[in-house]
Order: sequence, then C-alpha cells, then structure tokens
Amino acid sequence: MPAEGGKTDMERIGLFSEMGYITIGDKYVSQFNRPFNEPASKNKQMLPGGSKEMSNLQAGYFDPHFVRIFEGEGYVSLNQVRRRHMMEETKKNLGKAFLPSNGNKKLCGLGSYYGTIGGPVPFFSVQSKPREKYEAPGKNLYTNPGKKGTGYGYANVTIGKQFSHSADFYDAAKLNYKKENEKHQKLLKGAPFKLNLYPRAYFDTNPYLSEKTLPPIKKVEKKDILANPFKPSSPGKKAGGMKAGTFEPYPSHSADPYVGKLTSQTSSKDVKIFHPPGGPKSRPIESIMTLNVKRSLNMKNYKTASLQSY
Repeated sequence: MPAEGGKTDMERIGLFSEMGYITIGDKYVSQFNRPFNEPASKNKQMLPGGSKEMSNLQAGYFDPHFVRIFEGEGYVSLNQVRRRHMMEETKKNLGKAFLPSNGNKKLCGLGSYYGTIGGPVPFFSVQSKPREKYEAPGKNLYTNPGKKGTGYGYANVTIGKQFSHSADFYDAAKLNYKKENEKHQKLLKGAPFKLNLYPRAYFDTNPYLSEKTLPPIKKVEKKDILANPFKPSSPGKKAGGMKAGTFEPYPSHSADPYVGKLTSQTSSKDVKIFHPPGGPKSRPIESIMTLNVKRSLNMKNYKTASLQSY
C-alpha cells in the first residue's frame, strides 16, 4: 500500500523485488507424523539372502566349490622323507654297526657281581675286620659311705676341711669408701676447674640468676631539703642593643679584608679534586623459591624429575 509520501512499502525498505513464498499451497504435515526414512519405503530395495553360518558344507563359503592353494602339487609322505634322510646318514658310516659279542648278563640276586667287568670290590666285603681281644675294665672305686646330714648347719660334712671363721664388719664398705675419699681430697690442689663454655640454653629460666656473689647493699644517702627556695641576688639584665645582658663584654671588631686567591697560586698537580665515594651498590638477589628449585633440581636428576612437583 502506498504511504502518505507516495512511496510503497518495498521502496521504503530498499529491496529490488519482493521475496518469494515457497510454502504457498503446500499441505501442512505435522513433525510427529513424518516418516523417519521416506526413500526407504519407495522403489525396490536391496534384499540380501540372509547371513551364512560357518560349517563344513560348501554353503558356508563364498565360492561354489573348495579351492586349493596349489593346483596339481604332488603328495609327499613324511615317513618317506625320514627314510631317505636315514639312508643318507648310513652312507656316511665307515664300517658296520657296532654289535656287542654277547647279550647283557642278568644279576643273580641283590649284591652279586655276576655280569660286571671288574668283579667283586674288596672294600665292600661282608667279612669282619680283625680286632684286638676285649679286656674288661677293673672294679669300681670303693669309698666309705657318705656322711649324714644336708651340709647346712652340720659340721665336718664336706669333703675338705671346715672353713675358719673370719669377722666381717657391717659397715666395712662404707668405712673403706670414706678412707679412699679422704686420701683423694688430700691429693687435690685448689678449687675444682670450671669451664665457661659449658653448653646452655639460649635463654635461662631465671634471667636474674647469677653465680657471682652479690655486692653489699648500698645505703641511700638522704638529701637535705632546704626550707627556703633559692632566689637570685638581682634580676637578669635585658639586652638593650649594647650587649648589657651578657656576662662578658662584647668582643672588639677586627677588620679582615677578603682577598681571593689567584689562579697562579692554585695548580691542578698539587690540589686534587674531591670525588665523593660511591654509595652502597645493590646486588642481584635470588628468591627463596628459585633457591629451593635449584636444590631439588640438579644436573643429576633433571631428566628423571617430574615438572608437576615444581
């Protein structure tokens, strides 16, 4: 429809022609009622003859008859090949085959040497060796019967003599230790040696503990308190431009004319130019993380070490 300005809608949009409508006149088919594969139900389809199962019958193979790998090859018997090989090996023999003169002799019984080459061995003979005549030992030693008593609390019961009685003091060990200690103290010279490098903890439990003896207590001197406050004899003098308030008289003025040094007096050889020393220079500092990586990763284990651990 033309608008108020006299232009149609297509002219206002800026298109060359109106877009076509594809679905005009087509029947609406719902998306749920559409077939899954339309061409599968049209025209002729490929119908295979079914799957073949593997069996001894020829129907289980693709070819109509059994096909051999080699056509017209000769049949070879393995027994025939073995016999030919044995005949070739017998041709290599120089003489006839070795045959023993007689058959093996059978043993007559257990322990017999019949059929052996060497015969009986004298070391395995059953005969007993000659021995010396047995002489019976003499009679046992006859002693007097044992003394009666258990031994504890009975005198003259043991084999040896009776032990003599010896006195034993009750505090013998204590007295002996006391005598040895007195001898040791006499041999000592001076006080015991003390080393200042004895290992101790960083901080003592009692910071005020000291091994030195304390000095005598000092008496606090009491200051005499004056009853009347101090007053100066006269008030301070005020500065009136003539230095009347100072303790000493004003120093006299001395004229000192300023005279500059000539260039001839100063020479570059005698006087050196002052150069201030350089300040502290910074150094490259590695971080703690870089140092830990260098310690754990070195030239020996850099191939086997995993990157995930760093």
